[in-house]
Amino acid sequence: MNDYMEQEEEWDREVVLDPAWERQQKKTFTAWCNSHLRRMNVQIDDLEEDFKNGLRLILLLEVISGEKLPKPERGNLRFHKISNVNKALEFIERKGVKLVSIGAEEIVDGNLKMTLGMIWTIILRFAIQDISVEELSSKEGLLLWCQRKTAPYKNVSINNFHISWKDGLGFCALIHRHRPELIDYHSLKKDDPYTNLNTAFEVAEKYLDIPKMLDPDEIVNSAKPDERSIMTYVSSYYHAFSGAQQAETAASRICKVLGVNQENERLMDEYEKLASDLLEWIKKKKPWLEDRSLSEDTLPAAQGKMDEFRGYRRGEKPPKIEQKGRLETNFNTLQTRLRLNNRPAFMPTEGKMIGDINKAWKGLETAERGFEEWLLSEMRRLERLDHLAKKFRLKCQIHEDWSSGKVEMLQELDYKSLSLHEIKALRRKHEAFQSDLAAHQDRVEQIAAIAQELNDLEYPQIAEVNTRCQVICDQWDTLGALTVKRSQALDDAETVLDRIDKLHLEFAIKAAPFYNWMDGAREDLGDMFIVHSVEEIQELMDAHDKFKKTLPDARSEYESIVQLANEVVQIGNQYDIKCALQNPYTALKVQDISSKWTDLNNLVPERDEALNRETYKQQSHEQLRLQFANKANVIGPWIAKQMEAITAVTMSGSGTLEDQHHYMVQYDSAVNQFKPNIDELEVISQRVQEAMIFENRHTEFTMETIRVGWEQLLTAIQRNISEIDNQILTRDSKGITEEQLKEFRASFQHFDKNHSLKLEPFEFRCCLMSLGYAVKEDDKAQDPEFNRIMLICDPNGTGYITFQAFLDFVTSEVTDTDTAEQVMTSFKVLAGNKPYITADELRRELPPDQAEYCIARMAAYTGEDAVPGALDYMSFSTALYGESDL
Repeated sequence: MNDYMEQEEEWDREVVLDPAWERQQKKTFTAWCNSHLRRMNVQIDDLEEDFKNGLRLILLLEVISGEKLPKPERGNLRFHKISNVNKALEFIERKGVKLVSIGAEEIVDGNLKMTLGMIWTIILRFAIQDISVEELSSKEGLLLWCQRKTAPYKNVSINNFHISWKDGLGFCALIHRHRPELIDYHSLKKDDPYTNLNTAFEVAEKYLDIPKMLDPDEIVNSAKPDERSIMTYVSSYYHAFSGAQQAETAASRICKVLGVNQENERLMDEYEKLASDLLEWIKKKKPWLEDRSLSEDTLPAAQGKMDEFRGYRRGEKPPKIEQKGRLETNFNTLQTRLRLNNRPAFMPTEGKMIGDINKAWKGLETAERGFEEWLLSEMRRLERLDHLAKKFRLKCQIHEDWSSGKVEMLQELDYKSLSLHEIKALRRKHEAFQSDLAAHQDRVEQIAAIAQELNDLEYPQIAEVNTRCQVICDQWDTLGALTVKRSQALDDAETVLDRIDKLHLEFAIKAAPFYNWMDGAREDLGDMFIVHSVEEIQELMDAHDKFKKTLPDARSEYESIVQLANEVVQIGNQYDIKCALQNPYTALKVQDISSKWTDLNNLVPERDEALNRETYKQQSHEQLRLQFANKANVIGPWIAKQMEAITAVTMSGSGTLEDQHHYMVQYDSAVNQFKPNIDELEVISQRVQEAMIFENRHTEFTMETIRVGWEQLLTAIQRNISEIDNQILTRDSKGITEEQLKEFRASFQHFDKNHSLKLEPFEFRCCLMSLGYAVKEDDKAQDPEFNRIMLICDPNGTGYITFQAFLDFVTSEVTDTDTAEQVMTSFKVLAGNKPYITADELRRELPPDQAEYCIARMAAYTGEDAVPGALDYMSFSTALYGESDL
């Protein structure tokens, strides 16, 4: 605090030099002193005079400190006054305030500067020092309090105790924040500081008992209002509103205490209700759990009881467990709240303590366990009886279902009309039945054992069980005897049919492969063959001759198969076994084999005749192939040679353009003289196509390749003649020399690696660099110059540059060319410097055909100086060069 006072005093020496500030402080400090002295019905009018004798100064300190100072001297002499002032200053120093350069003599002598400094020191110590907001005190605390209170007001920004208060909204905001009914804040305007200040000062004086310490004129007209005056006045607001804040804090504390008590009482009532409900429920459930009787002595009755018990466990008890837990939690929470709030512990009604509830709950769970153990024991006992009865009925039903029809089956004589294969199958079936019969022995024994156990347990319906068991045992003995008898009968039948079965098997083994061989042979003999050469037809004739040599062995196999079938018929007739004549191993019959053998022998001579006809046909085709090949092998190389010669002329660039043009015309004449050879080859090709000849191993040329080569040759000659004509036209029109043309052609051909007369963008870039154009080497870098050239040479974006496009570009770069502007200037000369031209002027100055060309294409001139028939030569000139704007 002493350091703070020293800093304020040092700053003060500079401030009081301003008369305006001195007036503000004097008025404010006087009002502040009077706001305290009026309690004693005392008032000062002039700080310099009224504090000279020290009496009112001592009285002021006693009022603001609430303490009694030493009794003042009552004399009017100077030393009395000095003594009284010293008593006041000593009291101030005892309060921890260090007074700098302020002595009793200056106060007694009426030094206004020192008097103001003393009053300011008193204000700091007794009005501002004790202000504390969020660990900040004095000036900083008061400033923070103002900022916090005015924060909700967007048009108020308090950063200091001088210019932040000039518009008066800060004072109004403080009042409105604490007493909103006193000021209509939203009607105030920032650009009307007089109204704002007067409103705040008048309301504060009338309703808050804060005297008017500041003058609105001095605040508004001062570039920087006096900070001490503002602080003094604002501190009065703080102290005026601090009482209301203390009352609010006291009311909040009372509400908090009452709220705690109300919540505690609610928890107590809730505990009592929960405890009563839980104890009543336990009392109601215990008799039900202690009951050990069933409505019927049956398993369904016991299961119904168990379902009821499970419903209790799953549906009724869980909420009660939750209720018990909530009861204990509420009890512990309540006791903790009472202890933390210095309240006596809660004592529930007798019999509703936590211990009483736990004891009742333990008794419930004991009864619950006993009930469950008894019920499970009863269910096991009843379940055993029910299980045995169901098991007996199930096994009896399974056995009866299995044995149904078995006696009748064993007594049948069906085996007497079956084949050996069917007999063996029936025998295997009977053996399977014997195994099944043995397996059922255990089931019959189990049925008897269950019946005995039910007798021992005195099952109520035991008579029915015994009768059913006896029937099953008697039937079982009958099945055993019939099984042995049928087994012997099947053995006898199998021996009789075994011989016939072996013959059937041997027939099937031989007949199927032979029949398949005949199918394959018939398919080969009747196959529609397609061949394209003499060699292929010869291979077919050799294969046919080889097949004919196998026919004698096939005939022997055929005769042995027929013999087996005849033997089966003989045995069947001997033993009168008609059912055994059907072969179970194959569907083939001897009649099928005989019929197919006959067909096979008829197809052999037919195949001989077809192969001979095809041989003659292939020999004729071979003659046509040779005729076409001989002619094509001459024409194809001749075309290739001419193409090479034309390419050589184009690539070499030797001689003048006129010489090259002469060579190309000679080549064109020679090629046209060769045309009859192409026509002759077309006739031969037509005959080859009509004969359906698709391959010719005697030549690599086809008619299609010859045609393409011929068309390419004609196209190349015409293209080269046209390009040479264009080059001559370019040379003559642009004035370039033969040497320049050769240089351009040599550069282009150097980078045209595949001789396609086209350059890729990368090749074109290298070519331009070789000619000295300023383009970048890296084709991936941004190169505006190369992009410009590409747009000129490849306007359609084809991705390649032709030689003609290249030549047009480089010649346009090295020669002068007409532009739209030059043409427009020429038209202007013809028009006599007019912006338009007439048809008569065009017909007078230009040849007739060119004059009519211009007249037909020129648009009408629409300028303000236009005359009838005026034509727009400017837009026409622009259109000639494809430009939209000169």
